[in-house]
Amino acid sequence: MNKKIAYGVALIFLLVAPQIAYPVFLMKVLCFALFACAFNLLIGFTGLLSFGHAAFFGAAGYVTGYCLRDAGWSFEAGMVAGVMVAAAIGLVMGLLAIRRQGIYFTMITLALAQMLYFVFLQAKFTGGEDGLQGVPRGKFFGADLSSDMTMYYVVLAICVAGFALIVRTIHSPFGQVLKAIKENEPRAVSLGYDVDKYKLLGFVLSAAIAGLAGATKTVVIGFETLTDAHWAMSGLVVLMTLVGGLGTMVGPMVGAVVIIALEDKLGDIGTWLADVSHIEWFRTLGDSVTLVTGFIFIVCVLLFRRGIVGELSALFGAKQRSA
Repeated sequence: MNKKIAYGVALIFLLVAPQIAYPVFLMKVLCFALFACAFNLLIGFTGLLSFGHAAFFGAAGYVTGYCLRDAGWSFEAGMVAGVMVAAAIGLVMGLLAIRRQGIYFTMITLALAQMLYFVFLQAKFTGGEDGLQGVPRGKFFGADLSSDMTMYYVVLAICVAGFALIVRTIHSPFGQVLKAIKENEPRAVSLGYDVDKYKLLGFVLSAAIAGLAGATKTVVIGFETLTDAHWAMSGLVVLMTLVGGLGTMVGPMVGAVVIIALEDKLGDIGTWLADVSHIEWFRTLGDSVTLVTGFIFIVCVLLFRRGIVGELSALFGAKQRSA
């Protein structure tokens, strides 16, 4: 019941958030939060570390952008196309990668994702280094998405639906098998489960939801670039998940908020610190985003190994047991 209340409070906050903060920034945070949750479904609940999730994120963005801008498809059709392509790529990549375990699985996903990156770099429909510019938002069941407020609530509905799907999956019998595979794969095999099939289905589902996040982001921002398909984006989603809390439900969302807020607002924070402290060096923080995020990552690894949400849960759990 406490979790349901917390989810309800969070939803109410998100409904009124556009009155407080810039809607486009909020939509970007929501898209990356969904992306991180999709990645967490794979590593946090299945135990598979993929360094290729940028492939699904970027591919869905390119396909959706092309369908909306060049093919003249509707918003709904373009989004479905992006998700389906991401799922198909996930199926192919998964069939090749799940035959290996540990670091070998990770390196295979990284290699395949980089191959796809170079395809996007050379393909004509992606615009190469210039990217796919001028993607229209279109309409969603008759509602004009050119308005940031309208677009925000559509994005919120998409992300809530994606998060609900992840929650339902984790608490389903299928999700329990995924947890069993993470905890003790040989035992899951001995119980008669087709482990490779379950890992493949989990991989494809994670890819599809990551694609949903990428497609939504492209429509929100209005363009798609190679940055979303680069290996650095895969590293960024790993960072979000670890900072927020690996294997927790809301940890990846918290991590996404922290990292995206730093990327977008670090310059403003540095200016404020410089004005308050009169130390001019703080004004250069906006150019040192990677340095700051790297420092946060090191701190989390050394001091908060369970991430922000994981450490808070452990702290409050210990207090309740002692009470």
